[in-house]
Amino acid sequence: MDYIFFICTDPEAPDPVEEENNVAEWVAELTASGVRRTGHRLRDPDDATTVRLREGQLLISDGPFAETKEWVAGFDIISCADLDEAVQIAARHPMAKFGRIEIRPFWPTEY
Repeated sequence: MDYIFFICTDPEAPDPVEEENNVAEWVAELTASGVRRTGHRLRDPDDATTVRLREGQLLISDGPFAETKEWVAGFDIISCADLDEAVQIAARHPMAKFGRIEIRPFWPTEY
């Protein structure tokens, strides 16, 4: 099953400790094992553009739609057996200590 990890900041989390912030190692290990399919860091929310279509009118605004202190800093797409395995993989990501990881399964595609 495929899952997406939203790698999020967390203003309540402790500051990253450089020697424990080994994202490159996590990425290399899971990519080499074939579990991690892709992923990227994202630019700051200030670089976001939100697009909405309401009553035929295109509405474009700078920045994210939601006003929050937390923001999505990146994502990873992984393939694993089930949610339990996804949780174990997410728990090994450095941002589990210094941020938050939201895990979401993909809807099955029927087309």
